[in-house]
Amino acid sequence: MDIRPILFSLRRHKLTCCLLVLQIAFTCAIVCNTIFLIGQRLHRMNMPSGVAEQELVYVQMAYIGDRKDADARAADDLAALQSIPGVKSAALISELPFDYGSNNMDVRTDPTQRMATLSATQYFGENAVQTLGAQLVEGRQLRPEEYMDLSQVFTLLASQQFDKLPKATLITRAMADRLWPGKDPLGKQFYVGQGLPFTVVGVLANLVRPGNDRLNFGAQYSTVWPVRISLTEGASFLIRCAPQDRDRVLRRAVDKLKALDPNRIVLDKGTMEQHRRDFFKNDRAMAGILVGVCMALLIVTALGIVGLASFWVSQRNRSIGVRRALGATRRNILHYFQTENFLLTTMGVVLGMVLAYGINLFLIVHYELPRMPVAYFPVGAILLWCLGQAAVLGPALRAAAVPPVVATRSV
Repeated sequence: MDIRPILFSLRRHKLTCCLLVLQIAFTCAIVCNTIFLIGQRLHRMNMPSGVAEQELVYVQMAYIGDRKDADARAADDLAALQSIPGVKSAALISELPFDYGSNNMDVRTDPTQRMATLSATQYFGENAVQTLGAQLVEGRQLRPEEYMDLSQVFTLLASQQFDKLPKATLITRAMADRLWPGKDPLGKQFYVGQGLPFTVVGVLANLVRPGNDRLNFGAQYSTVWPVRISLTEGASFLIRCAPQDRDRVLRRAVDKLKALDPNRIVLDKGTMEQHRRDFFKNDRAMAGILVGVCMALLIVTALGIVGLASFWVSQRNRSIGVRRALGATRRNILHYFQTENFLLTTMGVVLGMVLAYGINLFLIVHYELPRMPVAYFPVGAILLWCLGQAAVLGPALRAAAVPPVVATRSV
């Protein structure tokens, strides 16, 4: 179709066309960034944890009074939990995946480094890896003789007897690839704190970090240390069992723990799946809000296109009738309005992509968001093109249905 008549017609309505193009441009810019932000939220919510989520339940407790025998009581608690029918494994662990807080450390591959290579989370707790269900892909598990009580670790740190601290550790594959790209990490050392060396003896496929703020900065940078913890605030009992046994095992676990020591209260309990859902509830809410904003913008833009197209149809009855009288078919009239809308939408999309890039740069600078991939630009363009064609279809069909006789009589 020759677009010169269309361009000539649009020049006669410059202000109206510019307003519609600007509306499409702003919608395109906001929609591209909104879809990107929704994708970021969905990626966070669906990130792999590296643990057997469907098999895990947990109990977090608060303790009353001084607990000088905390280590012995922790051993009794774990033995009681292990005796529950259906329990595969139980551990007292310092961190839970998808907790809001976490213990972290700066990691260096050379003790003389001024800047840390990365920050990683420390998981403490005997039998933690087996209970979590994290998959070991290289090396070996931590051995029982390598474990040390956390109280002993604090004592050695206070007396600066660093050579007596545990040396073996497990790290994740993502952390190994960052520290030693393309190299075998087994047997290699990294350094934390005041140059304390730790040797990698095993590599886990994946183990997500706790801490909402940590998921944006190396979500899989986790380590497991051979440190045995006691009944302290923040520690959690983690129990692994068959998925169908979780509710029963959780009730029995709470009853046993209360029976062993009535001087403590349950702060939180549940399944790991529910723990994950609770952790990402704000992300789900934000994704819902962004979807609502996106839909509202698209609806407003569609209404603008429909209104303008309807106005133009009513103003062009004479020209439509003349074209029909000269032999133009309904399909020709329909294609005319669709092409006109496509040209306006394309102008808006081109301008919108420039605005989308500018908005993304603003978000990068002020909110530390990642750069929007180029793939989101054609997604926004296609969405606006489809919206424009759908919105103009009704008025275009009405224009195509105008009989030549009625149109010419309206002169």
